[in-house]
Amino acid sequence: MDFIPYGKQFIDEADFKAVAEALASPLITTGPIAKEFEKRLCEYTGAKYSIVVSNGTAALHLASIALLSADDKVLTTPNSFLATSNAILYANAKPIFVDIEENGNINLDLCEEAIKKDPTIKAIYAVAFSGNPVDQKKLKHIRDTYNVKILEDCAHAIGSEYDGIKAGSCVNSDCTIFSFHPVKHMTTGEGGAITTNNKDIYEKIMLLRNHGMERKHDIAPWYYEMTVLGFNYRITDIQCALGISQLDKLNENIVRRRILAQRYDNVFKRHEFIKPLYTYDGNSSYHLYVVKIDFNKLKVSKIGLFNKLKEYNFGVMVHYIPINKQPYYRELGYGDEDTPNMNKYYEETISLPMYYSLSDAEQDYVIKSLFEILK
Repeated sequence: MDFIPYGKQFIDEADFKAVAEALASPLITTGPIAKEFEKRLCEYTGAKYSIVVSNGTAALHLASIALLSADDKVLTTPNSFLATSNAILYANAKPIFVDIEENGNINLDLCEEAIKKDPTIKAIYAVAFSGNPVDQKKLKHIRDTYNVKILEDCAHAIGSEYDGIKAGSCVNSDCTIFSFHPVKHMTTGEGGAITTNNKDIYEKIMLLRNHGMERKHDIAPWYYEMTVLGFNYRITDIQCALGISQLDKLNENIVRRRILAQRYDNVFKRHEFIKPLYTYDGNSSYHLYVVKIDFNKLKVSKIGLFNKLKEYNFGVMVHYIPINKQPYYRELGYGDEDTPNMNKYYEETISLPMYYSLSDAEQDYVIKSLFEILK
């Protein structure tokens, strides 16, 4: 059996054809196909505006500049990729790490307590970890009650829903970001997007995406003005052609991931020492499938299991090392926050293979191998 990674892209003939056609077009940088991709993302998520960019980190960066001012305090999670809180630092704002719930998402009740204690807190960056959407009722309550800005980091969660509220619709947030990295549900190679229902945020991010340049005055055909310090975070039409083709298959991809999640659940929910991070409920789009393992009772170390699984020719991963414990963040004074759930989560969890083309036979092999090692 070939090596089974924890995640990978799925590319078919329709994707090859879309990219080839884009390459044959007169304009291959950001152009009409990018516009079409943005339109399609709006239709899919229900948001009014969409901006596609070069990667998910660029999406976080631009959204942070649009939402935040220098020294703003922002509640965020230690359970994410580095880019989530790094983007707060890019905007010269201050991340404040809040503990997670049992399902891996930021604890919004603790966020509310923090805002009550410190009304100068300006924003919450809520990550839909592993594809599982955050509680939209709580998010709405906090936004309406305390007038804080909300960014939903849905890099893991395109296609997920909470009580009919689709990820990226921005019903209860100022903006949402997506990532189109190859291990996600859909890919543009590298790429990302921001969705919003706020015209001012949309126009600001559009300006920032392209060097802060705009053509407001009809002085000459070549004339433009740089009005703010922007960036080159454009994405190519070649990538967007792939993105549109991938978007066409997204729902099918998510259906398959949910089937795989239920197959994992049916095995692990009956096990004494291995449990799914959360039980299937039809909301998550399952970028990741995470299990909690009681290593103490099984008398095996996490690193020992991790390395042994590689010998069985499949990959697992740890998502994530607590951001606040990273050396750079420790140098900034972080690392001693009261985050017992995050600490326990990091000790106990690993991510198992989860992707569209993972076959039943491959998944059964992963499960069988895991139990074989743990015996």
